[in-house]
Amino acid sequence: MAEIRLKGVRKTFGKVVAVQDVDLTVHDREFVVLLGPSGCGKTTLLRCIAGLEQVDKGRVFIGEQDVTDLPPRRRQIAMVFQNYAVFPHLTVFENIAFGLRMQRKPDSEIEMRVKAAAELLHIEELLKRYPAQLSGGQRQRVAVARAIAVQPQVLLMDEPLSNLDALLRLEMRAELKRLLREIQSTTLYVTHDQVEALSLGDRIAVMRDGQIIQYDTPLNIYDKPADVFVGGFIGNPPMNFIEGQVRVEDDKVKVLTSGGEIEPTPEDGAILRKLKDNRVLIGIRAENIEALPTSAPDALEATVLVVEPLGSHNLLTMQVGDERIKVTTRADFKVQTGQHLWLRLKADKIRWMDKASGRALYA
Repeated sequence: MAEIRLKGVRKTFGKVVAVQDVDLTVHDREFVVLLGPSGCGKTTLLRCIAGLEQVDKGRVFIGEQDVTDLPPRRRQIAMVFQNYAVFPHLTVFENIAFGLRMQRKPDSEIEMRVKAAAELLHIEELLKRYPAQLSGGQRQRVAVARAIAVQPQVLLMDEPLSNLDALLRLEMRAELKRLLREIQSTTLYVTHDQVEALSLGDRIAVMRDGQIIQYDTPLNIYDKPADVFVGGFIGNPPMNFIEGQVRVEDDKVKVLTSGGEIEPTPEDGAILRKLKDNRVLIGIRAENIEALPTSAPDALEATVLVVEPLGSHNLLTMQVGDERIKVTTRADFKVQTGQHLWLRLKADKIRWMDKASGRALYA
């Protein structure tokens, strides 16, 4: 078993609390992504697990062992850094073999493991080269191969793709997913890139200000964000938020916005009835809004401000009453700046948020 468990982990730097009493469990062979903006504490939390930072409070467990006070070399982990950290004076073979030599493995086993790792990363023909003779993507593959060659219980990855260009990142993302499925290590992966998080992780822990705001599957993180921050951080474009006021008329729940009126589903209406404060935020993804060229009784009137043709679809910036939102349409949808459209929000895809706290209102 290589389960990772954090219990009340806190880390401070002077008066700055980088990690605030975090509880987290990563199951054996699970791929979990720590996602959040710069400065949210995700790398610090990873370094606490690795033993590169000493926690001020709480405990760190790997498997059944409490490793809180153990040095990194005794935690049976491997780490892949953002800056590759390959040794320029060593060949690719010796770079991959470095950890194995530190473990004093026999030469025959070192050669076997290095070749196996190199084959998994498709760099077996580069073993005699030096890092200066490699591209950035090849160097990153060397760093990953060195980490998996030691067969760690836990693999920790700190933004390993952030220094690569967009096309190479796309290629390496697919390679990583294939690789980690094959080696079946328990993996904790840090990134600020939501596309990486959604495409790679079995589960995602979204962090902000040293705390985990939501810990769930990629689908639930995207479709049912825990609060306004998660909805606004995840997605391209991010979730739209429209201010509304709840009204109960003739035993029907309606929500008034500056662009018109919205009727929630019966299930959502029952939740909205219970609110003490009638102010809510209507969270809706761009792809869950239907743009209509003519008026409809259940649609909000809007004006097109910007049209961005993106090949597979159009991205529209719309003015709805006092607010601006993003809407996607088909690529062949005829639209131009200044045009009036009517927007129908898919009722079952609306995510209602409490205006005061920003927290989601789910049954």
